[in-house]
Amino acid sequence: MENLQRLQLLENWVKTQLPDKSFTLSSASADASFRRYFRVTFSDETRIVMDAPPQQENCTSFLRTAKVFATAAVHVPEVLAQNLAHGFLLLSDLGSTTYLQALNDDPGRADQLYCDAVDALIRIQLASHPGVLPDYDAVLLLRELNLFPDWYVAKHLQIVLSADQKMELDAVFTQILRNNLAQPCVFVHRDYHSRNLMVTLPNPGILDFQDAVHGPITYDLVSLFKDAYICWDEERTLDWLIRYWEKAKKTGLPVAGDFSDFYRDFEWMGVQRHIKILGIFARLAHRDGKIDYLRDIPLVMSYLRKACKRYRELNPLLLLLDALADEKPDTAIGYSF
Repeated sequence: MENLQRLQLLENWVKTQLPDKSFTLSSASADASFRRYFRVTFSDETRIVMDAPPQQENCTSFLRTAKVFATAAVHVPEVLAQNLAHGFLLLSDLGSTTYLQALNDDPGRADQLYCDAVDALIRIQLASHPGVLPDYDAVLLLRELNLFPDWYVAKHLQIVLSADQKMELDAVFTQILRNNLAQPCVFVHRDYHSRNLMVTLPNPGILDFQDAVHGPITYDLVSLFKDAYICWDEERTLDWLIRYWEKAKKTGLPVAGDFSDFYRDFEWMGVQRHIKILGIFARLAHRDGKIDYLRDIPLVMSYLRKACKRYRELNPLLLLLDALADEKPDTAIGYSF
């Protein structure tokens, strides 16, 4: 009932913004948050209206980041009208073809699409200044890491960690944070992946940036190349990463001078992100009833385990993952609910 009431309120608001135009309203997409998106179709054009309930979402951060990214000359939706009291935004329409859809339909487009995504990311990073967006600091990074024991281990697996396991996990988290916080900082989208990149002209269209921060330079590259929703072989992603690193150096971005150092930072940032995602996907399933996200856990777990195998310091985390899988072999990889 509440959703129907909000939908009617939203439709009435759109009518007040465009009183002389008839339109139809249809679902455009929903994401992992409480936001919903609707496509407003007129006889000659379309627009998007965002429904972001104020008690759960904050439109102000979307508006702020939209301005920041627009100054970086990347393609983000134009804000055409706003009602912050109700949590409604009327936006330009970037179309309905995500990178994920395009890549699944035609994998041969991958090189060009990822080249475009890298070029746009570099423009965002070059526009970076501290104090503009919130800092991706130790408090926020650790809060994200703790989603893993709280939601993936305790809620999803229903396993209680021993005192020794908790201590080992905390020690690994400390090492991960030490690496993450030592990296140079730039603007970070935080979910720069195939579901939030649209195939547009100019390409790509960039969505879902309201949680952007100022943080580690490798973070968005992990989102892009170790995507939770689509997987590429490591040789190919390594090639794309090298191409980014070469372009970044030429533009003066503060990437490590030695690619092996840069790749290590990329891997360790990936460990932080994938630990977080395991917790987020579990929370989406158990708190919000969005169980489809459990299907993506095996790929995220695969990324995490591969990185842990490469670095001796992460061996305690690998042993913990093994122990969890032994205790709950099906649920630990995400198939059971």
